Amino acid sequence: MTVTETFRGFRPEALSFLRRLKRNNQREWFQAHRDAYDNDLMAPLRLLVEEMDVRFAKFAPEIAGDPKRSVFRIYRDVRFSRDKSPYKTNAGLWFQHRNASHGVGTETHGAGAGFYFHLEPHGSFVAGGIWMPPRSTLNQIRDAIAARPADFARAISGTAFKRRFGDLSEDAMLKRLPRGFRPGHAAERWLRYQSFTVSAPLTDPQVTDSRLPDRMARDYQSMLPLVRWLNRSLGYMPAAKR
Repeated sequence: MTVTETFRGFRPEALSFLRRLKRNNQREWFQAHRDAYDNDLMAPLRLLVEEMDVRFAKFAPEIAGDPKRSVFRIYRDVRFSRDKSPYKTNAGLWFQHRNASHGVGTETHGAGAGFYFHLEPHGSFVAGGIWMPPRSTLNQIRDAIAARPADFARAISGTAFKRRFGDLSEDAMLKRLPRGFRPGHAAERWLRYQSFTVSAPLTDPQVTDSRLPDRMARDYQSMLPLVRWLNRSLGYMPAAKR
């Protein structure tokens, strides 16, 4: 792929590279196809980050996209895994609050809420919120929800939000209320959550369309009340401008 100044959509070759990597998840194959990785996958990913950063400046100035920080590493952490395949067979982008702590190309948890983009053949999606934060961060969010349950309910009840995302993901929910909260609490419905995320699928034709940034911007704007609510609870405030 020839790198241009603006994102024009992922070419089918990006998805083809990920499919082939899934069949040949070995260092030798990856190194032999490094040019395809750099040109067909990484180059458009970085352009998409830059494009979304421009859009965030308009509707969520506190959220940033940085080509050096927003792109997840393709290398898997295999230290504690039986699967020793060295590479992920998907690509991910993370956009978060400008004042939150950053990791360069790594999965950082607990650094505030943000927006995610996942690229995978027949498995792409957009998401937002905060996934499995550390205990101290989770406790801050729970305390905020317990203190203002009606405000939190409004953050996840917008018409466009409900139509596109439905409800919060119920992954890893507790069977009982966490310690310190009694049954019947006004926020009982949400206090058992350990993650606060929503997501929606993207088709292969949608991710290879030049209008992908428009679609992502619409989805992220629908998620924005949730993301801002979570960030406020952690001390990361909205911004009116950059």
